Amino acid sequence: MAKPSTVFTCTACGATQTKWSGRCEACGAWNTIVEDVPLSAGPAKKSLGPARGRRLALSDLATSEPEPPRAASGLGEFDRVLGGGLVPASAILVGGDPGIGKSTLLLQAAAAFANQGLKCLYISGEEASAQVRMRARRLGLAEAPVKLATETDLRAILTTLEAEKPDLAIIDSIQTLWADMVDSAPGSVAQVRASAHELTVFAKRHGTAVMLVGHVTKEGQIAGPRVVEHMVDTVLYFEGERGHQFRILRSVKNRFGPADEIGVFEMTSGGLAEVANPSALFLSERGTPAPGAAVFAGIEGTRPVLTEIQALVAPSPLGTPRRSAVGLDAGRLSTTLAVLEARCGIPFAGFDVYLNVAGGLKVTEPAADLAVAAALLSAREDVALPPDCVLFGEISLSGALRPVAQTENRLKEALKLGFSSAIAPERSKLGAPGGMKVRQMPDLTAFVGEIFGAG
Repeated sequence: MAKPSTVFTCTACGATQTKWSGRCEACGAWNTIVEDVPLSAGPAKKSLGPARGRRLALSDLATSEPEPPRAASGLGEFDRVLGGGLVPASAILVGGDPGIGKSTLLLQAAAAFANQGLKCLYISGEEASAQVRMRARRLGLAEAPVKLATETDLRAILTTLEAEKPDLAIIDSIQTLWADMVDSAPGSVAQVRASAHELTVFAKRHGTAVMLVGHVTKEGQIAGPRVVEHMVDTVLYFEGERGHQFRILRSVKNRFGPADEIGVFEMTSGGLAEVANPSALFLSERGTPAPGAAVFAGIEGTRPVLTEIQALVAPSPLGTPRRSAVGLDAGRLSTTLAVLEARCGIPFAGFDVYLNVAGGLKVTEPAADLAVAAALLSAREDVALPPDCVLFGEISLSGALRPVAQTENRLKEALKLGFSSAIAPERSKLGAPGGMKVRQMPDLTAFVGEIFGAG
């Protein structure tokens, strides 16, 4: 392996040379030559060898340390997903579908942090500076004190960050960066891994928070090796349907706050607007109760969110009926249909089944099982559910209803939005707020018999 070359730089004029001397040959200044610390230092040998390292300082679990300082942007939904604000020296990876609004969100976030006094750099590898400035003017952010650059050379980016020492650096995107020490094309696995490693090490070493934009695959996962998600401190996904104006910023990993936290935004002509009460927004278009609609009281991170689950059950002309689910795992839909048929004797064999979560929200919580079953039965029997009722509960394969966590928070949110009754599993820790009537069901058969008059 070749020995890494050492570079010496003059602090007066910036001239570089390969060896140290007392006097700079370019400007003539004395005692201004210093050794440049390399941007990164890889291992010089294939094994550690017999040399001994320093002994680590150990501490016990009872040792108390202060909470990491946080910088709030003023965007409440963005700060919520970060766990309360931006932590210095943190590495954040943001992924999302093309055109969903990742660049818009991060440009707004950079402007918000800059207006709070942080020094922010926005480095784009996909767009020209004129395009970014055009977006900033459209969003009304042209006067924000954000520094802008367009570059894909990782070495030049790290050198600039080292010289500027920003509080926040946004790199859009990690797939466009090119590291000259890796013999592969930009966007390849090796390039993405090397670039992410260098930027993460830089963040930890210099105290700069770094946000990396990552492309996603057709399955919705961030492209590149999964080791990139392990390197960073926080992984955020920006979700939403093109046909809906709502956008969900979801935290799937956060070393400085709760995971599975969400922030809700609305795409407008002036950019992304915060939605402080997403439950009211998801239920805003809910009118006269109709068959096939059930309101689910869910929990996203630490936030209770009410949303409408819609089902359509129609006779199928096909030998194999269709099963379609939008916003919910298709496997859970199939499981719920099987339990309804096997435990309750309600067949769906000759029907097409369509399920949708209103507003473009993606529900992953098992507590949605009861609301899904209620919507399916309501659509099949053509009977509307009570308009003032919310549902939650997990359905087991035996047909029993299992209790879920944070029942009290779900009920409080439902009461705040005008719902007066709820259906929940038995053995749930209720603590129901005043004015909320809760009916507890032991299993799915009892639920079907009481609500739909069959079992």
